[in-house]
Order: sequence, then C-alpha cells, then structure tokens
Amino acid sequence: MKTKTVPITIAVIVSAILAIGIFSAGLVLGTILSQAGTTLLTNTNTPIASWFTEPTAIPSTPLEEEEVLFKPFWQVWNLVHEEYVDQPLDDKALMRGAINGALESIGDPQTSYMDPDEFIQANIPLIGSYEGIGAWVDTDGEYLTIISPMPGSPAERAGMKPGDEVVAIDGEDMTGVDGNIVIRKVMGPAGSTVLLTVRRAEVPELLEFEVVREQIDVSSVESEILEDGIGYVRILSFSGETISELRSALRELIEEEPSGMILDLRGNGGGFLDSAIDVSSEFIADGLILTEKFGDGVEETYDSSGNGLATDLPLVVLINAGSASASEIVAGAIQDYERGVLVGETSFGKGSVQFWLELDDDEGALRVTVARWYTPEGRLIDQKGLIPDFEVILTEEDFEAERDPQLDKAIEVLLEMIAENMASSK
Repeated sequence: MKTKTVPITIAVIVSAILAIGIFSAGLVLGTILSQAGTTLLTNTNTPIASWFTEPTAIPSTPLEEEEVLFKPFWQVWNLVHEEYVDQPLDDKALMRGAINGALESIGDPQTSYMDPDEFIQANIPLIGSYEGIGAWVDTDGEYLTIISPMPGSPAERAGMKPGDEVVAIDGEDMTGVDGNIVIRKVMGPAGSTVLLTVRRAEVPELLEFEVVREQIDVSSVESEILEDGIGYVRILSFSGETISELRSALRELIEEEPSGMILDLRGNGGGFLDSAIDVSSEFIADGLILTEKFGDGVEETYDSSGNGLATDLPLVVLINAGSASASEIVAGAIQDYERGVLVGETSFGKGSVQFWLELDDDEGALRVTVARWYTPEGRLIDQKGLIPDFEVILTEEDFEAERDPQLDKAIEVLLEMIAENMASSK
C-alpha cells in the first residue's frame, strides 16, 4: 500500500524541484511570509528595497548617520557609471549584486537574497508540480550537485546518483556559473531532452546523461507494509500538507496492525517548523520537542501536541547526510527521549531557522536567519549533525546493485526491539 501526498509547500524541498539548493533554505518558520515580510520591511524607517533604487542621490532616510554610512556606496555607484569602460551598466544587476554582497558579509550562508526569478522558482511547490528531471540538489558547491534523484524520476532512470556534479549542460561549460542559473538550464518543457555532463567521484572520465524532462509531481509522504508486518513511512518534505498526509498514512498502516514502524527521513532537507513539531507529535506522546533561541535572547519552546497515532509502536528512524533541519528536529527529539533509535549516516547539521521576506515591487525576497534551535536535551546540531545509534554507510557498490543496507539494518534492529518487548511483556 502506498500513499502519495498532495503538492508540497516548503523551503528546502524547493531543491527537490531543482529550484534552489537543498541546504540554502533550511527551516522555515510558519509559511513563506509574503505579506508579513512586506510589513516587516516597511515598518523600518527605510524599506530595504529602497536603499538601492536611486543611483544619483543618497537614499531618503531620517537618520543622518545612515546618510553618512551610505555616502561611499553612492559615490562608487556614480563613479562606476562615469568611468567604467563598457557602458551602459545593468543597474538592476548592480543593485542585486550590492544586496548579495551586503548579505554575504554577514558570514551566514543561510542569510541571502533571492532575485525575482529565484523567488518564483522557490514557490513552484505551491503549484505542486513542475517540468524537469526530478532531483534534490545543492547549489552551494563549485558545480550544481545532485543530492538525490527523486524516486521514479527521469534523473533516477537515467542513472544519475547522489554526489554527481553537473559540469556542462547541452555542451555548455557550467564552470563559474551560479547554481541557480544552472537549475534554470536543467529545467524545461516536458518531453524535451537535456544532455548533462557529470563529474562523479572516483570515476576518472566525465559521464554524459541524456535525460528526457517530465512533469514532476512533488510528493511528501509514502507508506507501505514491509515483510514481518513492519510499517514503513518515508517523509520527503515538511510542508503544510505533510501532517494530514502522514496521519492518513498512519491510520491505514495501523489498520494492518504493524509490529513496529520505520520512519525514513533520508534525503529530506527540511521545511516548515510547525510541520516538524506536528510530525514529532505523531511519535512522541508528550514533552518538549524543540527550543528556539533568537538573537535578542528570547527563547520559545514547542511541545508535543499529545495526540499522536504512533506513540507506542517500536520505532527506528533512518537518516543520512541529506537529512537536514526539520528532519533533524524530529530525529533529534526521538533520539533524546530514547523513543526510537537512529540508523544510517550522520545528518547534515542544519540547526537554524529562516524567515522568507518578500520585497516590495516584486524585487525578490530576503532569506534571513532569525534563530537557532536546540533538541529537548539542549543539543545544538548546527554544523555537527546527529550521530546515528547504528552507523551504516550506503556505498557505491550498494547503489549499483540496488541494495539498501541501511533499510536492512533498520529492519534488523526493529525486529530485535520487537522481540525484546515481547519477551519483557511475558
């Protein structure tokens, strides 16, 4: 039995549609804040977008200190327009470059600017489908890197694998090209073919894949009953629809009276904070799930809702290096409470929360880190990740042979847990 979800709406699964890198978005607080973002920006003395819209004058601000602060910027702006050899300059590109440079100076890779095209692509999951090859990707490296092909996708059928780096598209070298631009080149109309030249670790020659693009329907939850009566749930993202789809899947699985449950969070880069709390509540009966700490010292705590459907079943959670942010909230809480055990590889280590704030006049959006989160025992997993209780590496040979030793180990561990429970109840 399989359960597919309706369209998803999250930050990180944006990468699943080849729209934005998987780890560049992170955990989103609530929803994409288009209206709230505008309010936040316009409640300041000067909207951020307006700082860079008047090249011939100091931007309007009631604060003399800000006028002095931005005087060198406008001097450089005017000088480059007067002196640079190749005219005319692209003022939009200069403006957006200035925003990018300012945000990069903060030193937080999760705080960044999305231009209008990137912001539109980031919201493609709102539609629930897109046309492309179907893969989770990372845009932060030298080349666009495949995190994981989506199950049953054109990318998977073509033979693409995690870690593949896209070095050329249709013969065009992608060296030095921004990952988000590369994404746009990979996407295209269903039925069209794209030739991807790929660099793969430990393979000396470059590989080429002809991939026929398709309409990709983005899923959030899959479930089935495995052998030995084990319930299996895979969560691909943490969207606004995930909890309803998860509860529906759990109800169907529970009707089969499973002996235990495997929760697969591999390759899940995160999503909405509320969704992570809701999902955790399905497996943890009560108690603290997460503590959020903001820059001003304010702390906010999130507890289990207490109405979970699978709080008593023996539980194993699968994680890997692609499990990030919201996935780590769920897995971390389960590990802290010893509610279940983790099997697989150390998770990504994404312990921060971002707001997405839409700028005025369709000028894109600001993605800004507003808080860091801690597990129930106070662990900060940022840049550390969660270490599984049972480490199992998925090798290249396993992938080639279509073996899944991580799932095999999860089943083995779960069956042992079930046997121990049965023995102790006698």
